Amino acid sequence: MSWRDFWNGDHAIYVNMRHMALHYKRIADDIVVLLPSRDAVVLDHGSGEALSADRIATHCRQLILCDSAPNVRARIVARAVNEPKISAIAPEDVVTLADDSLDLVVANSLLQYLSRDELKTMLKLWQAKLKPGGTLVVADILPPDLSPLTDAKELLSFAFKGGFFFAALTGLVRTALSDYRRIRATLGLSSYTQADITALLTEASFTDVTKRTNLGHNPH
Repeated sequence: MSWRDFWNGDHAIYVNMRHMALHYKRIADDIVVLLPSRDAVVLDHGSGEALSADRIATHCRQLILCDSAPNVRARIVARAVNEPKISAIAPEDVVTLADDSLDLVVANSLLQYLSRDELKTMLKLWQAKLKPGGTLVVADILPPDLSPLTDAKELLSFAFKGGFFFAALTGLVRTALSDYRRIRATLGLSSYTQADITALLTEASFTDVTKRTNLGHNPH
């Protein structure tokens, strides 16, 4: 099984629909803050289900959602049937976007699923597609020293505030026994220090590299 296969099928990452809905609402609201203008063309690369994509589309000219899982893309298209600003594409389609056409590229919770060489290739591609002065946001990067206990604590805090605490407790156990743990042990996840990311971005000709608050509920 590959990561694409995992995300294309049923999985236990979200403990229930409330967790999933609140997660995507939080991400969407965080992305809205990043939008440079209502005329912005935005690529969310590795968007996942993007349940609150309409919240972003309200504040920009075009929102392109990119996900590797065909089933995820199909669900995005179905939900966005009356949202002309929203489109869904596969990762291989990003290369067909016009150069210098994007105002903002967001890659949230994506880098851990790419090898270092894949990330280097992706950074060059994003650089080509961004307009001069455009912005790339890479978020939810897995640092090498992050403890699973920290992740669990942040999830439970988010769940307590969101009203799904007991479901989250059960979900942590379910995730530990799920395909996610097995595939993670087999394929691994890429992790980076802040210095690593800064060096890679600089190598790909990105400038004004700064650290900001993470997207989503987990600040770590």
